[in-house]
Amino acid sequence: MTAIPSPTARSCVVESLRTNFRVYAIDGALLGMFMISACGFVALLEHPASPVRRAIDSPFLRRAIVGIAMGVTALCLIHSPWGKRSGAHMNPAMTLSFLRLGKLNAIDAVLYIAAQFLGATIGVLISSIALGMIVSHQSVNFAATVPGVNGTSIAWTSEFIIAFVLISAVMSCNRHPRAAPFTGCVAATLVALFITFEAPFSGMSLNPARTFGSAIFANEWTGWWIYCTAPILGMLSGVEVQRVFFKKFPCGKLTHSQRHPCFVKCDCPQGNHHDAP
Repeated sequence: MTAIPSPTARSCVVESLRTNFRVYAIDGALLGMFMISACGFVALLEHPASPVRRAIDSPFLRRAIVGIAMGVTALCLIHSPWGKRSGAHMNPAMTLSFLRLGKLNAIDAVLYIAAQFLGATIGVLISSIALGMIVSHQSVNFAATVPGVNGTSIAWTSEFIIAFVLISAVMSCNRHPRAAPFTGCVAATLVALFITFEAPFSGMSLNPARTFGSAIFANEWTGWWIYCTAPILGMLSGVEVQRVFFKKFPCGKLTHSQRHPCFVKCDCPQGNHHDAP
């Protein structure tokens, strides 16, 4: 029998939505914009009718260009006013890491994640409307992520490793006052490197919501379980390692601002310590 939420639980959800809806919506919109950029750049570099695709024969070089483009996209979104407002999670695995660190409550985490899945889906929908058959072509396939030719075990391990590396790098930067302002740059650089070098193994998702948004339209669910589990377990493992070796647990925020109130409970050196509703 399905449990019926208590009136208290329902009222907490309603109150969170009423108070913080804008923050959830912003984070979902950020991921939606990331997906629009991903679909657009993959179409530009991979569709056979694209002059850029015809001019660049090397798959590695095309992948590197996509990586740079998506790294720059991530950097712009992270450091945008919206990114500073929501914390620029854009990823359920990142949000669950915040939850584990005690920087978010469970209701906020669930609503963040719902917004991320919705935002990713809407982003791909907008790309589909704007690009039509270009983005649905098999060479683009809505920028879907699928395991590489080395199989699902390698794909899962690769996703786990890059998620572990990302959250470890972010938290390590946040621990040091001089490095904290560059956390977003480090994260964006890693995204670019992962797309360039890791994508052949797993498609470089790093994000369950990102994979879901593409899979809905591509109807491509190969290895879906990989992208639901490996990024989350990778980031949570990185969090646990930090908890073992350090007494203080800075959050995994990707950007810090003294001008924008911090929704996430942040005690990072460059963070704004005033929690906002």
